[in-house]
Amino acid sequence: MLDVVAWVHAVDGKMLAVRARGRDLLYLPGGKREPGEGDWAALSREVREEVGVELRTGTLRPLGVIEAPAHDQPDGVRVRMACFTAAHTGMPTAGGEIDECVLVGPDERKLLAPASRLALDLALEHHLLEDPAPGL
Repeated sequence: MLDVVAWVHAVDGKMLAVRARGRDLLYLPGGKREPGEGDWAALSREVREEVGVELRTGTLRPLGVIEAPAHDQPDGVRVRMACFTAAHTGMPTAGGEIDECVLVGPDERKLLAPASRLALDLALEHHLLEDPAPGL
């Protein structure tokens, strides 16, 4: 079981996703904890490394934990992903092993890795992907 943390960030009714180098599907910013590292420290470090933004202390909010088959891993490997929202400073930009940052809407779920699809569902359940200006 891969145990990871992920940042769920919504912009204008879409969710931020990233394409790691050599991967065909999109993932959420985040990753594995270092030994002794808690969720906040791991998430802050991974998000800074991958998309270059600073998460704001005191704004971390858990959305839920999901489990799914791990994409690009041997058969039977699963991922347990703790999903969080947090306010940030800076503009997300691909960095480190990330080649691309994209915004994905609910109608584009096929572009996401299995765990990220479930994270999209969490974002929808928490009303994070609602159109900020309906009817316009």
